[in-house]
Amino acid sequence: MGMSEVFFTSMRTRIGESLPDKFERLINKAGIGDIDFENKYVAIKMHFGEPGNLAFLRPQYVARLVEVIKDLGGKPFLTDCNTLYVGGRKNALDHIELAYQNGFNPYNTGAHIIIADGLKGLDETLVPLPDGKHVKEAKIGRALMDADIVISLTHFKGHESAGFGGAIKNLGMGGGSRAGKMEQHSAGKPFVQQEICVGCHKCEQYCAHDAVHVTNGKSFITEEKCVGCGRCVGVCPVDAISPMWDEANTVLSEKMAEYTAAVVRNRPSFHISLAVDISPYCDCHSENDVPIVPDVGMFASKDLVALDQACADKINAQPVMPGSMLAEKTQHSHDHFKDIAPDTDWEAALSHAEELGLGSRNYTLKEIR
Repeated sequence: MGMSEVFFTSMRTRIGESLPDKFERLINKAGIGDIDFENKYVAIKMHFGEPGNLAFLRPQYVARLVEVIKDLGGKPFLTDCNTLYVGGRKNALDHIELAYQNGFNPYNTGAHIIIADGLKGLDETLVPLPDGKHVKEAKIGRALMDADIVISLTHFKGHESAGFGGAIKNLGMGGGSRAGKMEQHSAGKPFVQQEICVGCHKCEQYCAHDAVHVTNGKSFITEEKCVGCGRCVGVCPVDAISPMWDEANTVLSEKMAEYTAAVVRNRPSFHISLAVDISPYCDCHSENDVPIVPDVGMFASKDLVALDQACADKINAQPVMPGSMLAEKTQHSHDHFKDIAPDTDWEAALSHAEELGLGSRNYTLKEIR
């Protein structure tokens, strides 16, 4: 595969041009207008943050992206899928409420929110992946698959399991339904924390494989019958059922690439990443630490693989931020992400995505001043 173009601009501004203005200029230069948006449903796949975490992208960038898409004739909506873990985004009602609290309401952004996998994370589309090494049928949030066009808008940052969270993680892990996230994160089956279980029978009622039963007031999962769909995790009202979180990080990264393929294949897509407030861990945390490096800038490309590679390269070229978690490490290499989380393998996701034909790790960086 040949060289891909990644467009970049720093966070420097000049008098008379705001950061949202510069953001709009960047995505126009990167070719967002080459897509036919006329009367098309456009999913803007993003992360709305988590309660207590303030590193999420500011809604002003989303508002400008929505405005550009509408001017091109598109019908944009903001979307994400519910989480597998306990938190502020486990069901659609709490998820939307959190998004509104963080400023992503229709009055600020100009677009409505649709949680792609529905109220309880069970609304999914099964997408065949005949060339998948780990996944043969991805479970993607239905509203995300119903869109005509996919735009990824990503806060690029570190991640304790994937090395970094870029476009592949945003689309692949973020686009998976609860069962999809379960498939990516876990090599095993969910388990019941007996001390928390209240024996309400909800897990039993929702299990489609007769794998969950309540005996003597406590739920039990028969591993031989369980297919790991994660439905019981989503419906438990006291969060007594948890995934194993036991998948090897390299396999996790490759599964994310395969799920990304399920999301973007056979329809137009465009990808934007902002490398600002580059926290060591994911925005799914209920906190955000000191950024590991200074703000880098904004990136946009039609090639999501090149985009992630360019962001990683640019961040790894930055000096370590004093007072950060990275600064506390006794040894430093050329790879800030590995220094933060040595057991991760972020290159596995990019290599596998390239093998799947999602893009190229070879790119030319075109700076917009």
